[in-house]
Amino acid sequence: MAIALDAMGGDLAPAATVEGALRAHRERGLDVVLVGDEERLRFELRRLGTGLDELRIHHASEVVEMDEHPGQALRKKKDSSIRVCFDLCKEGAVSAMVSAGNSGAVLAGGIFVLGRLPGVDRPCIGGSLPTLGGAGRAVLVDMGANVDVTPVQLVQFALLGEVYARRVLSVPRPRIGVLANGEEEGKGTDLTRAAAAALRKPTSEVHFRGYVEGKDVFAGEVDVVATDGFTGNVLLKTAEGAVWAFGQLLKRQIKASPMASAGALLLGSALEQVKKRVDYEEVGGAPLLGIRGTGFVAHGRSSPRAILNALSSAEAFAARRIEDELSEAAERAAGLFEKSAA
Repeated sequence: MAIALDAMGGDLAPAATVEGALRAHRERGLDVVLVGDEERLRFELRRLGTGLDELRIHHASEVVEMDEHPGQALRKKKDSSIRVCFDLCKEGAVSAMVSAGNSGAVLAGGIFVLGRLPGVDRPCIGGSLPTLGGAGRAVLVDMGANVDVTPVQLVQFALLGEVYARRVLSVPRPRIGVLANGEEEGKGTDLTRAAAAALRKPTSEVHFRGYVEGKDVFAGEVDVVATDGFTGNVLLKTAEGAVWAFGQLLKRQIKASPMASAGALLLGSALEQVKKRVDYEEVGGAPLLGIRGTGFVAHGRSSPRAILNALSSAEAFAARRIEDELSEAAERAAGLFEKSAA
């Protein structure tokens, strides 16, 4: 099973992407195809001391920059590394693609090159958040692909996320929550109330827990958090910022006190485990749920370790072959609203 990596995408590319791909090949046996400027990629491979045949390269002469309009760039730059990755997926030359580049362009590539699954209105990004309870992580859908959504689309996100949590993350019966400003049924907006009403129906066939507040997301009260892409992206970036700020405050306190420094040495192993739990690099990337194939969005600042884990996650997702189940979930979501209107 080969995976195409957009080796030109990300703030630290191509150095970080090539190193991450090489680690994925050497440490986990993954078959990775580097897509991008061949000359630059060969330079990075030589720098890392690779053998001639360790990683394959598929040349792509263009790059979609982070500030470009996703759809326009993908149409105009047909030889961009992101577009070529998706073309390889469509041809069947690879089973999945990973990119830390322009996430909007990755979404556009998934839709325009591979296409939506039957029944899916809008594909979404299934992110991952650390939690104290449950499975240890919660799926966040949508993580940023769709800013304005309808109730049907929000319910589809929830059901797509449920399939992902159950089939890929091995959560036996995922608990679903809709993100809102309170737990009571009357809270939220017209959007969240309509979506929650549909998910409460027995025909949704999922374990719906109701509304979940922002403060409870990380407690592990639910396994899938459904929201629109705008709110989901704000939640994700806020969580990342809070983790970073807490880490900086902790470092300052440790440096300021000899006693705290001694305590940190004793707690070194425990602190390292906590860091791993909250570090986005441990997950690596998030899948596009609802496209015909496997596309993974990695963090723009992905390090080699993040790329390594994103490639591993993409391989695991592709191996599950859950497209039919995702499509069925999306159609079931639409049916919940058709019956209510009858």
